[in-house]
Amino acid sequence: MRHTISILIENESGALSRVAGLYSARGYNIESLTVAPTDDPSLSRMTIVTSGPEQVIEQITKQTNKLIEVVKLVDLTETAHVTRELMLIKLRAVGPAREEVKRLADIFRGKIVDVTETTYVIELTGVAEKLDAFVSAVGQGPILEVVRSGATGMARGEKSLKI
Repeated sequence: MRHTISILIENESGALSRVAGLYSARGYNIESLTVAPTDDPSLSRMTIVTSGPEQVIEQITKQTNKLIEVVKLVDLTETAHVTRELMLIKLRAVGPAREEVKRLADIFRGKIVDVTETTYVIELTGVAEKLDAFVSAVGQGPILEVVRSGATGMARGEKSLKI
């Protein structure tokens, strides 16, 4: 099963590498990893998406929680949560294809963030399945480049990851 793990971690050099090292040393796969500072400059929030049997996920969370830099950890999969991913996609758009690309961007609530005579760069946010569906709808022909942020998420309602 796929799990989204959210971690508050001390914002210091080497903290990210220790968490990633813990995963790789034990042979756990990280499907997605995002990290950014929080409103408190001494802390960063890390979101890791991984998959495996429940006992493996439990072991991952326990071992990650033992790291000195980890302030707080929560498995978002165990509660109601919201996750989103960001994708920038550069598409070849010439002639009549320009209108079709614009139409698809509108349908998927994407935003054209860069325009040249022959290309569009479109920004899309949403769940991974939505981004995958956009890529499928466009087809492989016009795609020049794709960049995805990986998932980030938080619990719904009053529950929050704060110290």
